[in-house]
Amino acid sequence: MKSSALFSVLILILKSAFGHPIPDLPVFGSFEDNGSSSITLSIDTRCFEEDPESIPFLTLEQFQTFSPQQKKSLLEKAGEFVQKSLEVRINQSEWFLPPFSFEFEQKDAGELSEEDILVFVRGFSRLPSEPIIQNYQIRALEGTQYDLVFSNSISGVPQRRVNVLWPGEESFVLDLSSLVSQAEFDKEEEPVEAKTFETMEDKGEETPSEAEGSSTFVSFLRQGFVHVLPLGLDHILFVLGIFMLSRKFRPLILQVSVFTVAHTITLALATLGMVSAPSDWVEPIIALSIAIVALENVFFPGYRPNRLLVVFVFGLIHGLGFAGALSAFSLDPTSLAVGLFGFNLGVEFGQIAVLLLAFGATFWIREEKTYRKYVVIPGSLMIAAAGIYWTIERIFS
Repeated sequence: MKSSALFSVLILILKSAFGHPIPDLPVFGSFEDNGSSSITLSIDTRCFEEDPESIPFLTLEQFQTFSPQQKKSLLEKAGEFVQKSLEVRINQSEWFLPPFSFEFEQKDAGELSEEDILVFVRGFSRLPSEPIIQNYQIRALEGTQYDLVFSNSISGVPQRRVNVLWPGEESFVLDLSSLVSQAEFDKEEEPVEAKTFETMEDKGEETPSEAEGSSTFVSFLRQGFVHVLPLGLDHILFVLGIFMLSRKFRPLILQVSVFTVAHTITLALATLGMVSAPSDWVEPIIALSIAIVALENVFFPGYRPNRLLVVFVFGLIHGLGFAGALSAFSLDPTSLAVGLFGFNLGVEFGQIAVLLLAFGATFWIREEKTYRKYVVIPGSLMIAAAGIYWTIERIFS
């Protein structure tokens, strides 16, 4: 009875760790020198479900089968969702939610076929032109279950500073005072950011570029960390599989270094659009890599040089998985490099945290035979079982 209950709990944990990426809510502000200001939202309809990770994306093919009432219901849910998710503040005044209109929009599905174009809900709000907007920010409400991605453009120039907000957090304050003197910059044919940078640099102050880069870096550093710990159970198990082969410094540091180099390569290449791979084969291979590394711990104990080749190859695949998570933020090219670096470093910190926790849980077992009998073998078999389960589920889901 106990074993049956334990198995049921394990299945629930594995199911919760598998699925489609958790949706975020992009909040894009657009501010023009003619006084026109607007906010655009791109809402994944999975946000309306209790367990969005278990729900596939809404495709155009499926959407076309919906009745008018079903489509109307989705738009109503979008309005309710936005009310629970964010508020806006202009000129440091009271927080409020501007009125939004909602309509359906098609999105490029990337790796999906043309028949599987994705359908999102687009929310649009035109901000009042009076009083003149000097600054603007948003906050994620405590009740929301999703992160808000705060990005903006000024006079058509995408801003490098991007925030990813957790529930209860406020964004940085976007300074729009430069729009007042936009006419001067137009005469000099310089973008707003370039003039501001030059002026502040002459004063010896922190430049906007430095502040923007720092804010975006920290925001994505945090995202990279949580993508491993606690959200990335498959990546956690792979790192634990590496750890369980040997606690000795040299084998462990070699494996971790090779894994880091490998996933950094494909994360960078995929994020920059130089390589691509469909997630419907990346995700099963990631799951299979967990099982293979764990089974190797059981049947081929001890460090061997060819282990590094195994870890490197699978590290390349894991990098594609990390890239899929980063691509969900739809970073503008101006903030892509900083976001990529921060996210990747966050992943590394997440891996280090997993290893430190593993060391902390096992350091007291001094005898290697005891460690192998009671930790390595049963632990690796459980990790392998999880990997095999995920492999099958991801292939047939």
